[in-house]
Amino acid sequence: MTRMRFTFSASALSFLAGALAVPATAGAATGNEPAGGAAAGEAIGATVAALVVTGLIAIVISGHRSGKLPWLDRLAGVFERQTGLPGWAALPSAVLGISLLTAVTGMYWDISLHIDNGRDAGPLANPAHYLILIGLYGSLLAGALSIALARTRPSDAAIHLGAGWWAPAGGLLIAGCGAFALAGFPLDDLWHRLFGQDVTLWGPTHLMLIGGGSLATLGAMALTTEAMAGRQNVKGSEAPIALRLRRVFLVGGFLVALSTFQGEFDFGVPQFRLVFHPMLEMLAAGIGLVAARIYLGRGGAISAVVGFLLIRGFLALVVGVVFGQTTPHFPLYIVEAILVELVFLRATRLRPVTAGAVAGVAIGTIGLAAEWGWSHVWMPIPWPSELLPEAAVAGLLAAVAGGAVGGFIGAALVRPRPFPPLRAERLAALAAGVVLMALVGWALPLSTDGPRSASVTLRDVPGDGGRAVAATIRLSPRDAANDVEFLNVTAWQGGGSVLDPLERVGPGVYRTTRPIPVHDGWKAMVRLQQGDALVSAPLYLPLDRAIPAPEVPAAASFTREFKADHEYLQRERKEGVPGALTVSAYLTVLAIALSLMALIAWVLIRLETSALPPDERRPGRRRLQEVVQMRTRRTSVHVE
Repeated sequence: MTRMRFTFSASALSFLAGALAVPATAGAATGNEPAGGAAAGEAIGATVAALVVTGLIAIVISGHRSGKLPWLDRLAGVFERQTGLPGWAALPSAVLGISLLTAVTGMYWDISLHIDNGRDAGPLANPAHYLILIGLYGSLLAGALSIALARTRPSDAAIHLGAGWWAPAGGLLIAGCGAFALAGFPLDDLWHRLFGQDVTLWGPTHLMLIGGGSLATLGAMALTTEAMAGRQNVKGSEAPIALRLRRVFLVGGFLVALSTFQGEFDFGVPQFRLVFHPMLEMLAAGIGLVAARIYLGRGGAISAVVGFLLIRGFLALVVGVVFGQTTPHFPLYIVEAILVELVFLRATRLRPVTAGAVAGVAIGTIGLAAEWGWSHVWMPIPWPSELLPEAAVAGLLAAVAGGAVGGFIGAALVRPRPFPPLRAERLAALAAGVVLMALVGWALPLSTDGPRSASVTLRDVPGDGGRAVAATIRLSPRDAANDVEFLNVTAWQGGGSVLDPLERVGPGVYRTTRPIPVHDGWKAMVRLQQGDALVSAPLYLPLDRAIPAPEVPAAASFTREFKADHEYLQRERKEGVPGALTVSAYLTVLAIALSLMALIAWVLIRLETSALPPDERRPGRRRLQEVVQMRTRRTSVHVE
């Protein structure tokens, strides 16, 4: 049995190592890559492959349930002995862990490939897509396995599907997240056919892929909670080391998942206002660290940061060093984790949502200041003082609201509950979610205010692989760059990326500090973000036959107007798409996303309710008040 355990673990690691060893076959953009969806042959081939794999999984599950394939039970038993968790949680959790690491590696590699090389020759020509697809499919498989392995009712929160089938609530959430993410693949291709390529991480279907895979980590935490509730022997210090390490990487993975939405800022090519960066970091810290502290208890927030830094450090090493692509940067969250631990040491009598909000105050002030300093150490675009005061206000609100949501999530997952659940806490968490959506809505709109034009003088300088230039840039009007959040020259998609913060040499006059490539597939432009304005002016854009779009040459001197940034960074977007079609497409994706949010909320509330004694789960209003008062008094006496 030991040999079987070693063989499976070695096979899993060998698969991941082999996948990571695949060289990046995509080259620099040529202008001939498709700009409106995959070729019909590739779409058909991918569909057939997915159907074949799905059929094989269905055969295995059917054989397992009928008793004809007993090896699945034996394999689950191996992981049960490793962790002390029942097989219906142990094996799916292992599958999910490997799958999500594979998917997130593919995701960061894919982003880096697109930044360095532009569009793909086709979806099957990008090696990172295979890792993403395999990882997300593995997430769906993990959820399906948890349902298939549960012969009897696995937990109080489990859902009866009929005919002897039970679904652990966490397993159902994992399967739902996997299905949501996988639906993003065909919808993404359809989106490109309708609207062209949206070369941004925050495209609706891209967010489906990222969000579904990311939130599966929450399903894994729920699944572990269900499993541990029925296994008293794995609580506290008696838990096997394998389980404790798994939970550390689980909360670390949850923090990684929350930080994936910062991707464009991590790579230095944001297509939205810079204020989003501190806001998203505070949101991730509030939710992830507070939930981890409640979920794991003392030291939980520190554990989350340790897991986060190990995973993100691994991704930076693989993508930036092993694959030689643009390196993804990342926040630290160390100060924020310490603050959360200190708040919870003092807030023993506060309810989880309230304690989370209090921790959010510390995160959104001291923690924000710490990340502000870190941005000047390693982030591609450091946070300037011009972001104040809006970044301080938005960051604080995001941290407090995130802390409240994290308190609700952590309380739903922890066993035993320190306090009985209250309807007011659910409403507070819902209100915090509304605040977060309002913050996003406030920061999203972009204008084209700012400089009208740029007069540019180019001077050829030595470069690698082709023509490179040094640029002197004169803005009109001259004071247009006062109080600017960022002003740089960005060159990308020519076989690498260059981000050059401009040096001010006079009123309204700036110059580059490093060679800017202006040849072959490179796209080089001046980018400026100020207030709600995000605009750019091209230095050089190549001929793109697939869009089609003409070359914008890098002459010795020229004057060009500033336009909305997306007109240059997303030249592939189709113009003239009917408004009704656009609205319908966005509403469809929104409806699918809201369905996933509803599933998450339902699973958390079900877990929260299942933690109560049976006679307290559906009491009348008066009885509920009596129960809450009684248990609160009992908890207060215990704390004292």
